[in-house]
Order: sequence, then C-alpha cells, then structure tokens
Amino acid sequence: HKHIPNLFVFIDHYDKHLFKNNIKNIGVIYRNYKKSKNIKELIKITNECKKKRFPIFIANDTKLALKLKANGIYIPSFNKRKQFKNLENKNFTLLGSAHNQKEIKEKILQKCEGIFLSPLFFVKKRKKFLNIHKFNILVNSNNIKFFALGGINEKNIIKLNLLNIKGFAGISIFKKKTGLKKAGFLKNNFFLNF
Repeated sequence: HKHIPNLFVFIDHYDKHLFKNNIKNIGVIYRNYKKSKNIKELIKITNECKKKRFPIFIANDTKLALKLKANGIYIPSFNKRKQFKNLENKNFTLLGSAHNQKEIKEKILQKCEGIFLSPLFFVKKRKKFLNIHKFNILVNSNNIKFFALGGINEKNIIKLNLLNIKGFAGISIFKKKTGLKKAGFLKNNFFLNF
C-alpha cells in the first residue's frame, strides 16, 4: 500500500526554507508552467526531497518523473490525456487536481489516487470558489482521497476540520521568506489531525 502524505507543498523552483523544517508527513509537487524546466535545479530539488524523505511528484512529465525516480506525477485539471493508465503498476503514485464533478471523474479515469480539489477559499486568480458546503458535497459524492487546496491561510485553516479530507496543500502560504516554520498554522502541528 503506497503512502500518500497529508500535507503537500507546490513549488516551481528550489527553496531552501522548505528543506529546513522537521515535518515528516509532507509531499512536494514540482509544478512549473511558466518557463522551461531547469533540469539541474530539479535534480537538486529531487535530491533534497530524498534526503528529507519527502515524496516528490513532477507535474505533467512522466518521462522526467521516471528518469528522476520521483514518487509519482501530478496531473493538472487541464490535462485530459488517458496515457497514465499503466503507471499505477510501477509503484508510481498519480495525483491530480479538479475544480468540479466533471474534472473529478476525469482524474478517477486517469487512475489518480488522490485529488486536490480547489479552490476551497477565495483566491485572486479565480472568480468562484467552492467554500465548505460545496466542497463537502463533491467530496462525499466520490470515493477517492481528497486534499483541500486554494486560499488556505492562517485565518481560515481551522475550517479544514469541517471537511472530509486526507490532507491539504499550499502554494502561496509557503512562499514566505521564513518558510514552513513560521507559516502560522504549523505551530500546533495542525496537519497531524488528518
């Protein structure tokens, strides 16, 4: 049975703060759509993850994930391809993201073992967000592990206790200079509740 962490951090470049914390149950998703992948930087990230025993997932690039011996791949909501079907037999974990029921079904067909459902709360780049009620309706209508994503901060993190989730993920909250140690909600090991 594959271990899937409770907490995930999305990164698009090497960040030394991420690797200075002592959290054990964390996964790292390398997701960079803005520029061509810097292979040297990605190797550095992968090596650091292996030292810290953080599972590493590469977005949208199966060949690169296999080459770097990553723990799996992350399939974004816009990726509708079906060629991920045979990867689950290679001890390779598939994770995906979705914003609605249609995309959840697509990720299940792609054999994802966990889905990042977003945005849970308000984020600047999207006009709509799910909020607690709609999020729970989607989660309870599907038999798969869900992770909350989108707009999670120190003020609303306590609301995650109202959700039926495996864990949660962050993007902007982890981009602070102080890294994970000072990201308010980690003080009380909140994420260990999942």
